[in-house]
Amino acid sequence: MNLCRSPNRLTEFDRISIAARASVALFVSSAPTLVLAQSSPFLTGATALQSNILAWLTPIAVILVMVLGAMAMAARLSWGWCVGAIVGIAMAFGAPQIVTWVRGMFGV
Repeated sequence: MNLCRSPNRLTEFDRISIAARASVALFVSSAPTLVLAQSSPFLTGATALQSNILAWLTPIAVILVMVLGAMAMAARLSWGWCVGAIVGIAMAFGAPQIVTWVRGMFGV
């Protein structure tokens, strides 16, 4: 019984293994969108959290603007509060655009 194979001779298992690897490589290279289309669970959770925060924040922002208007009519408003509220509302509702802009600046 000869335990040493000649290096030029492939067994049937070797041929099947090479063919299987080649077919997997062909499938992976021909369908890159299927391979790279994995979505992150963090991104899914972050998107859901963002939509929930915006749903809660919309009526709160409306009430805040109404309170600021009433305080301005009563001459009890510090304009720093008004500017802070405007900047806060702009940041809260513009967060997706701000994140996209910052990611674009750093090439992420």
